[in-house]
Amino acid sequence: MSDVNQDCVIAGGGPAGMMAALLLAWGGVRVTVLEQHPDFLRDFRGDTIHPSTLQLMAELGWLEEFLRLPHQKAPDLHAEIAGRQVTIADFSRLPLACRYIAFMPQWDFLNFLAMKGRDIPGFTLLMGHRITQLLREDGRVAGLSWENEAGEQGRIRAPLVIGADGRHSVVRAEAGLEVIDFGSAVDVLWLRLTRLPDDPAPAMSHAGPQQGLVLIDRGDFWQCGYVIRKGSHDDLKERGLPAFRAALAALAPLPADRFDEVESWDQVHLLSIRMDRLKRWWAPGVLCIGDAAHAMSPVGGFGVNLAIQDAVAAANILAGPLCAGVLSDAHLARVEARRLFPTRATQGLQRMMRRKRNDKGEAAARPPGFVRMIARAPVLSRLMGRLIGMGFRPEHIPRDQRKT
Repeated sequence: MSDVNQDCVIAGGGPAGMMAALLLAWGGVRVTVLEQHPDFLRDFRGDTIHPSTLQLMAELGWLEEFLRLPHQKAPDLHAEIAGRQVTIADFSRLPLACRYIAFMPQWDFLNFLAMKGRDIPGFTLLMGHRITQLLREDGRVAGLSWENEAGEQGRIRAPLVIGADGRHSVVRAEAGLEVIDFGSAVDVLWLRLTRLPDDPAPAMSHAGPQQGLVLIDRGDFWQCGYVIRKGSHDDLKERGLPAFRAALAALAPLPADRFDEVESWDQVHLLSIRMDRLKRWWAPGVLCIGDAAHAMSPVGGFGVNLAIQDAVAAANILAGPLCAGVLSDAHLARVEARRLFPTRATQGLQRMMRRKRNDKGEAAARPPGFVRMIARAPVLSRLMGRLIGMGFRPEHIPRDQRKT
């Protein structure tokens, strides 16, 4: 069994983990990221690169190169309400370099960060490495143990373990951090559909009276997200594929026969939605960020952006103490204090945006009052553009570290 000493070890190679590792290494910290999968290729995961994240790419001097990757620009987001298209969020007046959301496959985004990390001394990425347990010394977390796909095992000792391993975080479970569960009345079914040249421009969100359908333009195919009542997946399957295809066609701005492509339930992937937050994000020697600290609803596409903002704040606060060897619990508490308000505010906004449901889990016939208010007062779409595009407390690269 191999033993390695580092300044910091990060569990999870998603947006939060990769960005935190890259920026900590950028600040001189010796950091290792462990990602349990052998690659970043997961079909149905958040792919909204928000204007605030694009601003970070600009501050790092990477924006032009980053935007060479395949992506689609969304200068605003729409929904269908009572048969008409309504602008829910307008990004055109943001005080940022890019006034749009970039829809980009998350694997491209993560591969880009990995490529940049390889050029930074002190950055190490280990793919196909699963976290097995946390190490403890003198009442503190002092690192973690891992196992790779070949069955090899090892330990990485470090004064800080960052849990960025998602909503089913091993780190937060091992650390015994208490979760506050806000519940969710819905799940989402993801599937692909071929995109044809004469298809209509993407509406991004197309809402019906009982369910919602989200269409994301992937260039040569649509990524479709179909909202269902939580726990109703098996009932839906019992009704059969023809009924499922008809339900999709009733919501989509596409001909009904397009959904004949869905020939098997193997093409449909269930995403179990949850919304929660840790009561405390840290314990001595360990800190959780991103979905490990606060699982978000897909509403508004906030999750990736919030995770990246957590990572920037963590790097800004922790890089100095880690390099100097003076990390304390107070530093970990500062990260939570910095990011707690935007997390609470974002989850509150998501709860305002979701439909009310009755005791049977059935959605209300009308959209939420907050969304109807935006439809009546279009100026509010600019406010929503700011909240979605920048977040409640956008983070930045320190000025003395920027490359622009």
